[in-house]
Order: sequence, then C-alpha cells, then structure tokens
Amino acid sequence: KRKHTNSNPRHGPFHQRAPAKILWRTIRGMVPHKTARGAAALDRLKCFEGMPHPYDRKKRMVMPCALKVLRLRPERRFCKLGDLASEFGWKHKDLIKRLEDQRKVKSEAFHKKKVAATRSRQDAVKKVKVSAEDQKILEAAGFA
Repeated sequence: KRKHTNSNPRHGPFHQRAPAKILWRTIRGMVPHKTARGAAALDRLKCFEGMPHPYDRKKRMVMPCALKVLRLRPERRFCKLGDLASEFGWKHKDLIKRLEDQRKVKSEAFHKKKVAATRSRQDAVKKVKVSAEDQKILEAAGFA
C-alpha cells in the first residue's frame, strides 16, 4: 500500500522507493539541510544502488564501527534496506543483484590475477643475485 496524504497525494510527503533515495532522505533528516553548511554537506553525499563504474575499481575499506556483528546484539531483529525497498514498491532488486553478481565475478578474477603477479614478483626478487657494489648503490638510494 502506498503512503500519501488523505486529501491530495501530490501535496506530499513523497515516499521514495529506491534504497539510495531512502538512505539519502534518512541522512537528510540527520543534517541541518536548511543551512548553507548542511546543504553543502548533502550536495557532497552520494548514494547508489550497487557499486557503479568509478567505484568498483577502487580499493574498499571495512568500517568496524558499522559492522552488524559488532553493533547489534544477536537477539535483535534487523532488515536490509534493499528488501524493505522492494516490499515498498522498488522494482529493480533483481537487476541490481544480477549486475552485482557479474561485478563480483570480475572482481574475483582481477584479485586472483593481482595476487599471482605479486607472488611471482616476490619470488623473482628472492631469486635475483645482486653484486656487492650494486647492493651499496641500492642501500644509498633507500632500497635495502
């Protein structure tokens, strides 16, 4: 069931269905968005469904303070924003899941290739023999 005003639904409040928009609206409620500083902060905020192109190639970080296992007690109930949005009327959950599965396969292949290249470089560095005078030059340059 869609939520709207009793008299005229065009008068709002407007309930967005995409998870990124739900998150954006939630964060807007935590920020003083009517001031210039809050508006600038909201302009810098970017929310996406899935992981779009420029960010899928970047190194990702884990924020321990946001992990569910550390923040929620085991008996507490929780829900995922994507599930909530799809029950609320968002129609692209299956598409995003398919695209994310493709991205994860590509990312795994890239990671395996990177690990193999790093391992082979380390093996090559161990096998190489450096003369004493070349070793002095390397140490002077900071490559001990």
